[in-house]
Amino acid sequence: MTSDNRFFINADELQARIGAPDLRIVDASWYLPAHGRDGRAEFEAARIPGAVFFDIDAISDKTSDLPHMLASPAQFAAAVGALGISETDDIVVYDALGLLSAPRVWWNFRIMGARSVRILSGGFDRWRAADRPVETGAPHIPQPAVFNAAFQPGRVASLDDMRANIKSSRVLVLDARSFGRFAGTDPEPRAGLASGHIPGSKSLPWETLVADGELKDIDTLRELFRAVSLDESRPVITTCGSGVSAAILTLALECLGHEQNALYDGSWTEWGSTEDAPVARWEESSP
Repeated sequence: MTSDNRFFINADELQARIGAPDLRIVDASWYLPAHGRDGRAEFEAARIPGAVFFDIDAISDKTSDLPHMLASPAQFAAAVGALGISETDDIVVYDALGLLSAPRVWWNFRIMGARSVRILSGGFDRWRAADRPVETGAPHIPQPAVFNAAFQPGRVASLDDMRANIKSSRVLVLDARSFGRFAGTDPEPRAGLASGHIPGSKSLPWETLVADGELKDIDTLRELFRAVSLDESRPVITTCGSGVSAAILTLALECLGHEQNALYDGSWTEWGSTEDAPVARWEESSP
């Protein structure tokens, strides 16, 4: 497992740091409809002491019709500043399941210039199962802070970037959705979207990288990426359904030291709903 990785913090270390003046704990729990769970409601009922809630749907670009698109630097700074977080804080992000939405929020903070952002290994469900401290009742109201955003636009890919890459094949595109959705044999969970994948992209379902709410060990990750032709010198764009699970691939790439990566924020929700965007299916592609 990856609890000793620089992007992760284990439960013992976090518990020992609770109450530290520079520590900011962020509950990033978000669920797919199939989970039948409500992240905000669960946070309001119980949380790691001192945690604040990062709502990926609320802290987003409200001018877009696409779900939870990245907020502008000014919007992001205002929202997380209201949560009491500055870019110089030691930020620890968790989600209840261990590793689903926390990487998306980790990515948000990092590309906006936060200096220290880690993910809690195993998440909140494991934290509670181990009888670690839990805060209940009304969440505390944080003291506002100033977050000075230093946005890295090169880490976010657009629809135009994806179109251009179909022609150039300069960037390796990795799709975190299930293979059935990638192949076009399984329906999309969002109505009105085409089925299939971006031509030239490769399938790397996020579940294959995760075990027991954590990333698999570095050697296993390296083998999984090698199987989809990862080259250390070639840039990578990660994509998924709506930009959440793509961040798990991004996190794994960073753990391997591959820093030439971007995330396609619109992901399949944008591509699959764009009339003239070409769509490939598995039977039209080479394995």
